[in-house]
Amino acid sequence: MKFGMFLPTGNNGWIISENSPQYMPTYELNRSIVKRAEDLGFEYGLSMVTFRGYGGKTEHWNYTADTISLTSAILATTERMKLFASIGVLALHPAMVARMASTIDDVAPGRFGINITTGWHRAEYAQMGMWPGDEYFGYRYDYATEYATILKQLWETGESNFTGKYFDLDHCQLGPTPAHKIEIAAAGASPRGRRFAAEFADYNFTTAYDRDSIAAANAELHAAAAASGRDVKVLSTRTVILDDTDELALQKIDYYNDGADHQALANQKGHYAVDSTGTSSSAAAATIQTYQAIDPDSPSVFAGSPTTIAAKFNELAEIGGLEAVMLSFDDFRGGLDRFGEQVLPLLDFDFRA
Repeated sequence: MKFGMFLPTGNNGWIISENSPQYMPTYELNRSIVKRAEDLGFEYGLSMVTFRGYGGKTEHWNYTADTISLTSAILATTERMKLFASIGVLALHPAMVARMASTIDDVAPGRFGINITTGWHRAEYAQMGMWPGDEYFGYRYDYATEYATILKQLWETGESNFTGKYFDLDHCQLGPTPAHKIEIAAAGASPRGRRFAAEFADYNFTTAYDRDSIAAANAELHAAAAASGRDVKVLSTRTVILDDTDELALQKIDYYNDGADHQALANQKGHYAVDSTGTSSSAAAATIQTYQAIDPDSPSVFAGSPTTIAAKFNELAEIGGLEAVMLSFDDFRGGLDRFGEQVLPLLDFDFRA
């Protein structure tokens, strides 16, 4: 099991609180995180995409970096880690993304990938006049299927004459084609989302967290991928909150929750809830509690002393089936440094393998 970084490309990362570390998603911050993670032996990095934040007192995610240009700039100054830029399929035509990816592959040969997001945040696209209507929730993976088909045609052959329900290309050309395979990640957790990942992605994010749910999700994904003659690797995510003792780590969570930005959390929950089709976004709406920034009981949160955190990752590695775990921290710089110095030496598995 390897490690990756979920990069803080939105202000204040993933904790919606006035009491958590506050920072802007600058190039310098994200580059320094990737450089440090690379030095520690991490394999992957991923930058999320959003075009509209949740407001509130913290103005959560009202400030975000462009994922493609930021990733390209970081890749030019690093050496080993593979970085995925998240793409909102409603925002960019696939022929444009295909060309961008081919160019970035020349910058960092074999180290650039894209994370396809189908788009559930209506307000993001409505503000730009790009929202196709709420019926899109029902056909978004059909749209993404055409999108990914065009990407692969252009990358592999340099030309696409694809004609479908949502795209119509007329001898659309790409040159030069990428010298290396552009790998695709997808975050679909619903049955339809996993089917899309099985058909087009090289990596799929799972929302499963314990032994049984991870095994079940992996079995479903691998069965669907096998039907297409493909192999898809599985990624998971964890938020790491480190302190000297377990008690101090939990006290830190309490402190963050005391400063929870209730308005931003309510806005986030409301945006997720717009999609009522039973996909991962609507499921997430049910789990968001507007009174707390972090659920200390969530299996996606690893909080505690270095010894406790290491034990949790050792247990996760023993389950098997995960290519990598993408990490986020409350304090990205200090937390990552401490993780490298105090947690990695306690691991029972070779995360660099």
